[in-house]
Amino acid sequence: MRAEELSQAFLDVVEQAAIACAHTMGQGDRHRSDRVAVEAMRARLDHVAIDGRVVIGEGERDQAPMLYIGERVGRGAAGAEGLPEIDIAVDPLEGTNLCATGAPRAIAVLAASERGGLLHAPDVYMQKLVVGAQSKRSVDLDAPVAHNLQQIAKCLDREVSDLVVVVLERERHAGLIGEIRAAGARIRLIGDGDLTAAIGAAVVGSGIHAVMGSGGAPEGVIAAAAMRCLGGEIFGRLILDTPEKEARARSMGIEDIRKVYTSAELASGQQITFAATGVTEGALMKGVRFFGEGCRTSSVVMQTSPHRVQFIDTIHVKEQAGRRGLRF
Repeated sequence: MRAEELSQAFLDVVEQAAIACAHTMGQGDRHRSDRVAVEAMRARLDHVAIDGRVVIGEGERDQAPMLYIGERVGRGAAGAEGLPEIDIAVDPLEGTNLCATGAPRAIAVLAASERGGLLHAPDVYMQKLVVGAQSKRSVDLDAPVAHNLQQIAKCLDREVSDLVVVVLERERHAGLIGEIRAAGARIRLIGDGDLTAAIGAAVVGSGIHAVMGSGGAPEGVIAAAAMRCLGGEIFGRLILDTPEKEARARSMGIEDIRKVYTSAELASGQQITFAATGVTEGALMKGVRFFGEGCRTSSVVMQTSPHRVQFIDTIHVKEQAGRRGLRF
């Protein structure tokens, strides 16, 4: 399967997942939203001509339905042979609470690579620092927060007080938030959706200059795939704070449990594909919009080979509606 065909197939996968869970938007049932997104994504992946393997997925930590780590997907899972071997990192619904409450920035997303091109890791938390292309060689995950902010400001020819740092609003981040404020930077606290914030940090003009704190490892690997396409950088360290998590990581081939990964290590493949569709309204993608004859989706598809970023607006028409014309 050519790269263009594969990216189109993955676009269809995230579109259908987004449409499915958009029907549950605002209904207050985050687990149902997650479940229908997973079911739709799995069903569409089963039609893709790949021998796919989920190397890092979402769901275990939240006790939600999941595309589980190690699950085979695509036609290869049904016994088809001779298909390209593809590793996949998934988050069928990034921002389950956002979808359940109708808040902005919920997306359906996946990243893919040739076999071995994405980090195979357990679904744990990850310490993260995400910056844009101009700052990526000047920061360090283990450096003091104030130092990193000074370096980012210098690289962007700004004052620290001009910077906006996105942080998940969690009790565990109280100390980090205090350090950022003491350094003089501004903070945008978000309830969920650190992946979309990470993408924003790599996009000039988004108003986001860094993302700091800890969040899900699946989102970290998917963000790394996006950074490979956008030129930004994520520094991440798996948080393996129990013997069980450490043992599980080692069983997956992770030897240095304190290792700080870069995007080139989290998503090391030569042919990286990133695909996402908006579920609710966001800065980069609009949410799913329903009308009488179907719906409209807003997506982004990125690749490293060929290197390109595409924003795609799609109108999905019900079969019978297509015969009588569209009204939207």
